[in-house]
Amino acid sequence: MDSNNFFHDLHADTSLESSRKKRRKIEAESHSSETEIKWKSESAQRIYAVKLVEALQRTSSQNAPPAPSEAAGGRVVRDVADRVLAMAAKGRTRWSRAILASRLRLTMLRRHRKVKKASGSASRPRKPLPTAVEDRKNRLPAVGNRVKILSRLVPGCKGIPVTNLLEEAGDYIAALQMQVRAMTALTEIISVSQGDRLGSSSSSQA
Repeated sequence: MDSNNFFHDLHADTSLESSRKKRRKIEAESHSSETEIKWKSESAQRIYAVKLVEALQRTSSQNAPPAPSEAAGGRVVRDVADRVLAMAAKGRTRWSRAILASRLRLTMLRRHRKVKKASGSASRPRKPLPTAVEDRKNRLPAVGNRVKILSRLVPGCKGIPVTNLLEEAGDYIAALQMQVRAMTALTEIISVSQGDRLGSSSSSQA
């Protein structure tokens, strides 16, 4: 085989692979920008707010008796808000699929604990804490440790490649920002409505 042809073919393969990587990078960047624009749009925020109010109304009607405590009520609102946010993402991301599946996992875990408690099985002994030397050996570098922490903060992103983790984190942060804006707007509307109601009741009593 001619050496010139060999190097020409090798260069062509390298160029093809390089162009594929560039194309994938461009597609990933465009997808990331599209999702950020989607979460920043007023229509997405409005739709999310409406769905959130509907979901909270259904939850309050289902859990009416007995009235939950303030802490339990806060957890319910947070869980409902996250679940509606995941539904708004339509399961296209890892974090949204993880949130939607967490409710099922929690139900199964509670059932498992009830069965385990009823059977009276002894709990497994805890593992001994690592020594200082072992802890130093297992300690990750600064960058690796930050990546590991980030993978824990974004639902469903443990152990995925860094590139995919950054894409999921960017989409998740943009979605959370939209969630905060929507819930802040709803809080202001409720406060104004309650103020008008109190003002009308006090004027009628006078």
